[in-house]
Amino acid sequence: MTYEIIGIELTPVHVPFKELIKQTMAESGGLGMAIPAEEDWTGGDFVICKLFDNEGHFGLGEAFVWLPETGTYPEQIIDIIKRALSRYVIGADPFDTARLLHKMEINVARQEVAKGLLDLTCYDLMGQIRGCPAYELMGGHAINEIPLAALIPLADIETIAMMAKMFYKLGYRTFRYKLGNSIDEDIKISELIRETLGKSVRLRTDYNQAYSPEEAIKAIKAIERFNIDVAEQPVRATDYVGMAQVQKHVKIPLMAHEGFFSLDDFIMLVELKAVGVLGVNSERPGGVTNALKAIDYAKSRGMGTVIHNQPLGIASAMHVHLAAARHQDLGHAPELFGEVMMENDLIVKRLKYDKGVVKVPEGPGWGVELDEKALEKYKTGSTTIIGRTA
Repeated sequence: MTYEIIGIELTPVHVPFKELIKQTMAESGGLGMAIPAEEDWTGGDFVICKLFDNEGHFGLGEAFVWLPETGTYPEQIIDIIKRALSRYVIGADPFDTARLLHKMEINVARQEVAKGLLDLTCYDLMGQIRGCPAYELMGGHAINEIPLAALIPLADIETIAMMAKMFYKLGYRTFRYKLGNSIDEDIKISELIRETLGKSVRLRTDYNQAYSPEEAIKAIKAIERFNIDVAEQPVRATDYVGMAQVQKHVKIPLMAHEGFFSLDDFIMLVELKAVGVLGVNSERPGGVTNALKAIDYAKSRGMGTVIHNQPLGIASAMHVHLAAARHQDLGHAPELFGEVMMENDLIVKRLKYDKGVVKVPEGPGWGVELDEKALEKYKTGSTTIIGRTA
């Protein structure tokens, strides 16, 4: 049997944050992080994708975007797929993701989020066709439950302490917390979190580009005594040389986020000795195929991987399958905070979260079903249909 993709559906979506998240961010000064964005952040913007094949199957995909980080918005992703990328997708074999990615790469520069959305949707479609979970298409799985990391936003000391205790009681044993207002405050927050949670929990920090390279060296050295696993994006996203300068002078492994989109970006950062850990999600470096390549490359260089994002249900399931397939290679708990942040996950049956872990969903592909009523409620524009979808 020969399978080919005959149709694409793309829907722009905005899902508001839960009221508690909005309130916490407002009380923290707006964004809960040191990133210098001025626009209010009140929810998540997404593109929901369906790919249809010639035998009546369809797969689901989801991409998250935020202008201060990704530099694009849902309608742009939909437009580039409609006007350009779709010509390489329609008629393609969904099982030949390497060929599809190559076609998109040589004909359309950058656009990793759009390409990644199409790539990851192929994996759900392949699972639907074969009747197998997506992790089997990534090499199988070695674990049925994934321990997760909690996120603590940049806020006042009382709020930080309260959230740390709350997530600890919920079963989390890895925590990412935001820093970057000042070195003195960074020390106070790090000391508070370590004293509150004890020596056994694992900590990683996120600076959201807060410092110059010289400041970042001082800031990271100031918290090294608190046994930090990873320091994320301490300098400007485009300052690869600055990242290398910082990594040369600090013991804590650095991780790029805002400054990393493509597989080539990560390889460049590694070769510059600018990072010590890979940070990956459905948008960076674009889909499942490149994520697997990045994780394998990181492993070959002796590096672990942090899977992290704030997705809805479809991409959360994708990240869980990826974590299950590469669990032995990660070395760090994934962080999937869409479940905590978003008021709706757009799937019929939510993933099973309990005591700081998430169960790997079974069933074909991602093992989730799109909630069509929720999609209709939260969509911000009409669905774009390309080719035949039925």
